[in-house]
Amino acid sequence: MTGSFRHLLVPAIVAVCFWATSTSPSSAGAQQLQLAEAHSGNDFIDPIQRSRALILEIMEGQGVPGASIAVGLGDEIIWSEGFGWASLENRVPVTTLTKFRIGSVSKTVTASAVGLLIERGQLDLDAPVQVYVPDFPEKRWPVTTRQLGGHTAGVRHYRGLEMLSSRRYPTVESGLEIFAGDTLLFEPETDYSYSSYGWNLLSAVLEGASGTEFLAFMRDEVFEPLGLRHTVPDHTDSIVAHRTEFYEAGPDGSIINAPYVDNSYKWAGGGFLSTPEDLVRFARAHMAPGFLKAETLRELQTPQTLRNGESTNYGIGWRTGTQDDGDMTLGHSGGSVGGTTLMIIVPEHDLVVAGVVNISGAAGPIVNQVAAVFEAYLEGGRP
Repeated sequence: MTGSFRHLLVPAIVAVCFWATSTSPSSAGAQQLQLAEAHSGNDFIDPIQRSRALILEIMEGQGVPGASIAVGLGDEIIWSEGFGWASLENRVPVTTLTKFRIGSVSKTVTASAVGLLIERGQLDLDAPVQVYVPDFPEKRWPVTTRQLGGHTAGVRHYRGLEMLSSRRYPTVESGLEIFAGDTLLFEPETDYSYSSYGWNLLSAVLEGASGTEFLAFMRDEVFEPLGLRHTVPDHTDSIVAHRTEFYEAGPDGSIINAPYVDNSYKWAGGGFLSTPEDLVRFARAHMAPGFLKAETLRELQTPQTLRNGESTNYGIGWRTGTQDDGDMTLGHSGGSVGGTTLMIIVPEHDLVVAGVVNISGAAGPIVNQVAAVFEAYLEGGRP
């Protein structure tokens, strides 16, 4: 990291979840800790302090301009905090309201719409996609929504510089032209190949099944009912309150502005903005029946199996994993131009951790480290 960047990492720590304050960056840290202590009765001050130190260390070591973290336990968000800068040029600090690109975590959010339409009898996961998107070209083998959602359909991923697309696509179906004419990589369910384009096609399926434009359905049926007030499409032609700027590391390691991109071709695959608090709320709503039925959650979160019996560790928009201590996890990661996100659930501890940064590559270490701190704390007999 260059010396000129170090002074930017004096933590601009403001607005801890529902204890929002208007303090300046220089004084916010101490006041946040006091507010957290008052709320939690000292239960979580120790892991918060240790996590805060780890986050700042990672940010400095990896040259991260801005980051945000939220931790949920049970039905509460027990910690939420912003670090660093949403805008380096204008010295705008990250707060818990700052919206970041969440990349492929958009798939997990979109999976809720899949679940809703299954429950309403409007979507058959195993029907060919042409039932819902008649204009999509037929391939050598039929492709289903289940296969699209689990990355077993054989639809390709990005090629070349496609992820840097700056073209605006007015509709979901118009974005399908990028890959609609391509052949499948393999016969569906014989292999696993991650594909954001598969989720673009899935969003067109959702439009056909629901009879509603995709973004309108997500807003009315997922975001609003779940209270995700800070989760929105990354419209480049609109003023989006609290949207961060986006950065990348230059050839010499300095921080530069990320290339301009327009994500209108992939809303479902990676086009949403959100905050860690919203992601924790979303995760909480999918840890037990309520928003969706138990059988629907199982359908979405149970890993799919290839024809040879091999597990993909991926359901429909949900990835399963294992922590170093053996605890099972659910969640998703997301990489964007100018952003990285990780959302994980540790069911054994009723724990959710979500973190975002406004540069590529650092959200994973931040979230995994924070999750490990809280797991160790909880396993030590703390509340």
